Amino acid sequence: MQAMRVHTLDGISALQLEEVDNPEPGPGEIRVRVRAAGCNFADTLQISGLYQTRPPLPFIPGLEVAGEVSALGPDVDGLAPGDRVMGWVPWGGYATEAIVSAWAAIPVPASMDWVTAAAWPICYGTAYGALTHKRVALQAGETLLVHGAAGGVGLAAVDIGKALGARVVGTASTLDKLAACTALGADHVINYTEGELRDAIKSAVGGVDVVLDPVGGDVFDTSLRVTNRDGRLVVIGFTSGRISEIPANYLLLKNISVAGYAFSIYSRADHGHYAQVFAELGDHYAAGRLTPRIDTVMPLADTPAALQRLIDRQAIGKVVIEMPD
Repeated sequence: MQAMRVHTLDGISALQLEEVDNPEPGPGEIRVRVRAAGCNFADTLQISGLYQTRPPLPFIPGLEVAGEVSALGPDVDGLAPGDRVMGWVPWGGYATEAIVSAWAAIPVPASMDWVTAAAWPICYGTAYGALTHKRVALQAGETLLVHGAAGGVGLAAVDIGKALGARVVGTASTLDKLAACTALGADHVINYTEGELRDAIKSAVGGVDVVLDPVGGDVFDTSLRVTNRDGRLVVIGFTSGRISEIPANYLLLKNISVAGYAFSIYSRADHGHYAQVFAELGDHYAAGRLTPRIDTVMPLADTPAALQRLIDRQAIGKVVIEMPD
């Protein structure tokens, strides 16, 4: 099979397109003939040795795939060769064949193409799981603030927030990114590079009920100050580079809840949660309430350029690798 592999943890420069043997599925695993693979910022961290999961070298990066089941390992029920599936993988996605845990394989809706399916598991799974979790429970009519709203998870959160009946405010850094948020239904968009973010949010909506924060740092500090009483703030990352610290007096005075949500970690511990998230997402997609935005589709050989697009913050939506036939 063809695979994009790294032998050293030197980032994008270490990626090499190679011919390697097909992997064999073990107990509870399947092999998938990958048709498309989603690109994530976490991939850039993993190939630099900065991610929480550090596979043994050499390894094939790539955290989400979509394709047909090509082989079954022992103790796998409910799946058969030829089934259309998508799912999260700890690594191994940038290849024409990949191993997926059977619990992580989600049926691809009949109306969904491979590129969209590859854009679905991590961004939509993270955004939906975070916003609907019992600790957050976004409700129709509430105001949702999405930071980094033009990224993969951010745009998914805008899309999902509108599907759930919320008023959505998105923050981003350029006119093109703000326009993408508006196109997905955001009610208000704010350029966080212009003026005081707190003042802009207050001017637009007064206050917010739920915040989805992948940024951390100063953005998190601002979020605490614009969250309404009984508000919920869910942390999904720290792209700013500064891990937030919480002044507990804000939580007390406004009865704010702060929750963390790491979709891959949560799902490994609770397969039922993972299945429920995608069952509900599938219902929304079938009803026409969700429209994933694809930024760029590139061939496997151009994986370094695809990941560089994420590093340079040029992507508006999802970057997807399409595999050769």
